[in-house]
Amino acid sequence: MNLLVLNLCLAFVWVLLTGTLTLLNLIIGFGIGYFVLLMLRNVFPRARYFRTMPYLIEFLFYFAWELLLANLRVAGDVLTPRHRMHPRVLAIPLDVKTDAGITLLANLITLTPGSVSLDFSSDRTVMYLHVMYASDPELVRRTIKEGLERRVIRLLRGIERR
Repeated sequence: MNLLVLNLCLAFVWVLLTGTLTLLNLIIGFGIGYFVLLMLRNVFPRARYFRTMPYLIEFLFYFAWELLLANLRVAGDVLTPRHRMHPRVLAIPLDVKTDAGITLLANLITLTPGSVSLDFSSDRTVMYLHVMYASDPELVRRTIKEGLERRVIRLLRGIERR
């Protein structure tokens, strides 16, 4: 059985035991289920689940933080009389090679307020973005490369090695 499905089943068992169906209680149940499975990891000697799940959790927290910061930046710019926008179209060289990785990266960038993925080069080694706040284009490139793209690559490598 897939360990993610087993972990979700344990989370629902936790919800049934506590009698409270809330998102927080489900997350707590998922954490307890993960801890139980981690204690039983010798039963699943070849499972990559225990190496991939920390990457997924770190990735979700990182993206949620970046999403919050981008929303605050755009909201602050809309609510103040002085605009701080420096819109530019940037070319970002890509290290991610798989279709899933490129699609995930492009969609996550587009979900973030203030940036939109526009196009890719024909050989899929460069992504073109429209960025609202690019007073320092190299900083934007480095932030995407070292932040989001690096985490997407690490997450997908852990998932694809099954």
